[in-house]
Amino acid sequence: MSEPRFLVIVPTYNEMDNLPRKVPLILEQDPRIDILVVDDASPDGTGDLADSMAARNPRIHVLHRISKDGLGKAYLAGFAWGLQHEYELLFEMDADISHPPEALPRIIAAATTHDFVIGSRYVGGRVTVSNWPMSRLLVSYFGSWYARTITRMPVRDATGGFNCWHRRVLEAVGLERVRSNGYAFQIELKFRAWCKHFTFIEIPILFTERDSGDSKMSKSIVREAVWRVWWLKFQHIFRRL
Repeated sequence: MSEPRFLVIVPTYNEMDNLPRKVPLILEQDPRIDILVVDDASPDGTGDLADSMAARNPRIHVLHRISKDGLGKAYLAGFAWGLQHEYELLFEMDADISHPPEALPRIIAAATTHDFVIGSRYVGGRVTVSNWPMSRLLVSYFGSWYARTITRMPVRDATGGFNCWHRRVLEAVGLERVRSNGYAFQIELKFRAWCKHFTFIEIPILFTERDSGDSKMSKSIVREAVWRVWWLKFQHIFRRL
């Protein structure tokens, strides 16, 4: 029986400075890890940089998309690629320094006994706020509380983007029916998995705000999360998930 392979999916849009810093840190955590960079036609040359890195390292792969089309759609494209290439664990991870690569071994270990694992900012972890406006912290914390209250899903960090999924979960949740794209994408994917009775655990991480590049957060992303949780709730009530 061949050894399982793991894929860390890293969506990028104008991450020229961060990608060379983040990729080596991810790869050194476990020899079974590969990386898929999903680039949304970054005008700063991030996609070309990813191609040059992939040419030098067979563990790095690149998926080019034709336009900036949202985080959720980038991850869905990455999941489809990873499932097609028979990876057992698929990770979501930001291109900047906010998600700590050193947490990957703990998350991989937790995945031996759970169907999906959440790198959580709100279970034993903490959020560094030296470069993060208090408004962002409040939006993040309130967003997770709001999602948990409306959906009754017992996840402390529902909006968190550092997640690990067994392929069996992604194959079962109906990725083709996922409608969310920003913060709400993270909520919807966890909610769909929870509704299918997959087991999960939240592993505490230290979240640090990016020190290079621009945040992709916007008011439209927040608005989507506000109404989407109600949509998820009613979809669940009427058994449409």
